[in-house]
Amino acid sequence: MRTRDLAYVALFAAIVAVLGLVPPVPVSGLPVPITAQTLGVMLAGSVLGARRGGLALLVFLAVVAVGVPVLSGGRGGLGVFVGPSAGYLYSWPVAAFVIGWLTQLCWRRYTLAWALVANLLGGIVVVYAIGIPFTSLFGDLPLAASATGALAFVPGDLVKAAAASVVAVAVRRAYPVIEAPTRRATAG
Repeated sequence: MRTRDLAYVALFAAIVAVLGLVPPVPVSGLPVPITAQTLGVMLAGSVLGARRGGLALLVFLAVVAVGVPVLSGGRGGLGVFVGPSAGYLYSWPVAAFVIGWLTQLCWRRYTLAWALVANLLGGIVVVYAIGIPFTSLFGDLPLAASATGALAFVPGDLVKAAAASVVAVAVRRAYPVIEAPTRRATAG
């Protein structure tokens, strides 16, 4: 990795940490609050691409694991990885990777619509697919109750996906961080 790549990874890990300063919104009947940090997950994948976006979230989770209180509500430490929100945390590097991968796939024709598709699939579908079962397991809730409770996250996540998409398209135009894919010469 180049120094610039490491700086981008660190910057986006820091952005997710700063978004943790936004107070969490409790959800009735669910032990997982609504936070602003998934916006950072979407931005990391959209702006940095698959590898660097996923790595930024792995760095962030390492910081959480050593006890730095950078999660929304001032939480940190190993205990959060076996609590009701653990699945959502586990999903973040995967989601950033998927968003980045989808972004890179459509890089040459990257528009607001493509950005929105990438953020909806990676930032909502992937996050919920991993987060809901873990909330059920660690929150001692039936899976159906965990899934129903997660519906409270949808409106905010749609807004975050739209915001991340607008930012990603603007960044791509002004300062493309993801390099356009190039064709490799084949040995003949």
